[in-house]
Amino acid sequence: MTTVKSHTHGFNGLRRGLLSLALTGSLTLACWSTTTLAQNKDLTIALSTPVTTVDPHFHNLTPNNAMAAHVFETLVKADASLKTYPGLAESWKALSDTEWEFKLRKNVKWHNGEPFTAEDVAATIKRIPNVPNSPASFAVFVRAIKEVKIVDPHTIRFTTATTYPLLPTDMVSVAIVPKTVAETAKTEDFNSGKAMIGTGPFRFQEYVSGDRIILVRNKDYYDAQQSWDKVTFRIITSAPARVAALLSGDVHMIEGVPTADAAKLNKDARVTVSNAVSNRMIYLHLDSNREKNSPFVTTADGKPLEANPLRDARVRRALSKMIDRNAIVSRVMEGQAIAAGQLLDESFFGTSKKLKPDAYDPAGAKKLMAEAGYPNGFGLTLHSPNNRYINDGATAQAVAQFLSRNGIPTKVDTMPSNIFFTRASKQEFSFILAGWGASSGDTSSPLRSLLATYDAKAGMGAANRGRFSSPELDALIAKAVVIIDDKQRDAALALASEKAIELMGLIPLHYEVSTWATRKGISYTGRADQYTLAQDAKLAGK
Repeated sequence: MTTVKSHTHGFNGLRRGLLSLALTGSLTLACWSTTTLAQNKDLTIALSTPVTTVDPHFHNLTPNNAMAAHVFETLVKADASLKTYPGLAESWKALSDTEWEFKLRKNVKWHNGEPFTAEDVAATIKRIPNVPNSPASFAVFVRAIKEVKIVDPHTIRFTTATTYPLLPTDMVSVAIVPKTVAETAKTEDFNSGKAMIGTGPFRFQEYVSGDRIILVRNKDYYDAQQSWDKVTFRIITSAPARVAALLSGDVHMIEGVPTADAAKLNKDARVTVSNAVSNRMIYLHLDSNREKNSPFVTTADGKPLEANPLRDARVRRALSKMIDRNAIVSRVMEGQAIAAGQLLDESFFGTSKKLKPDAYDPAGAKKLMAEAGYPNGFGLTLHSPNNRYINDGATAQAVAQFLSRNGIPTKVDTMPSNIFFTRASKQEFSFILAGWGASSGDTSSPLRSLLATYDAKAGMGAANRGRFSSPELDALIAKAVVIIDDKQRDAALALASEKAIELMGLIPLHYEVSTWATRKGISYTGRADQYTLAQDAKLAGK
């Protein structure tokens, strides 16, 4: 079995800002205790970002994937540090360079009482590339599979066109649904609850878009029983409101602890805080596809600009050098981030020790701009979500200020994430701020999804919203992902990462440090994938 190495590391050594902003409003502590919670076994969690759909195959987005993991399961699972372990598959092995065999768990039942079999897995694999209008497809995780063979009800084999050691890791991202659902259900059938039939620890009860999701315990779950009979997820996008809800006892757990309040909550005896360095890179994507008339590129004085300067790697590098990442980490992120120079923090698999964050270098940027033929700069609009990533809107403003200060007058247009992703996926923008969490725990994920040439049929470049394309990089990615030996694959992925950054296919900004807070008496181990999972929230002593 091929195991992809990955690590998380603690919060020690991270630069901490002065976290001195006081909580606003009057917080009244409700009558709430661990004893009461233990008796009720009802858990309420405040999420920071809306779940855009509960169809587990429609939109490859962290909030959606985390929610899906409560109801649906995958053949292979990943723990808090992204180390893989058995899920619906008890074991897996490579029969040859191009064939993998998965042994499935027996006596697993769907929430409707039907037995789970290999037929369900095969139907799921077939559905994923064919989900209509997917803004970020899961096809990248099944594209290597050329043939599916059902050996018996609990044995399935996947044949790949070439050697493909990443297949078990890819299966971490493939939620299995029943055959009947896979063959007939549309995304709206999941959102209505009609198709929400999984094997997971919780059963679906209600989904109100932008407001709440309610789940109840699956009493027939084959694995360890959960602490909770009922879990209510409330969408509270306002960070101060999430903190207020936690301290008042209205909710028992929150994700996305605001950077300004982290230190204060750490000192509050009613609260327990947990951190994890995430697998999420915050980055800038640029329109490197259109030769002319990129929609939000202008002359420096705001007039139409026919040429598209973002196609020039020297311009992209110049923009990178105009940004003071350390200032963003210390001031905007208040110490709860790490400046980025590549696709993942260097502790993860497939990263390069050679790559460091670009230093703030206005003089170097000016020289590159002149070499590229833009000594007087040009104008940009930076589009960004304002409710998806930690301090995303403030980060966009900071980036724009640095660019404007260095000869690239930049406007900012932020919007809710559901609107942002829909428009960005249609290439309506020229310059965007976004984030990517590498579910695989290695650089193969951002390389294939963000930087590979867009190919919907092959499932490559599914989130390449700048439509960056480099045949040379594509060849390095294709070579790296078929190497069986871990050490050699690690080096090959690092080489591809170096080429991606050399070409500035995207501009990395920082890696998020994720923070959760729970009421005292509940424990939660922070996850590198930033998932908030009710099944991982434990009562004291459990």
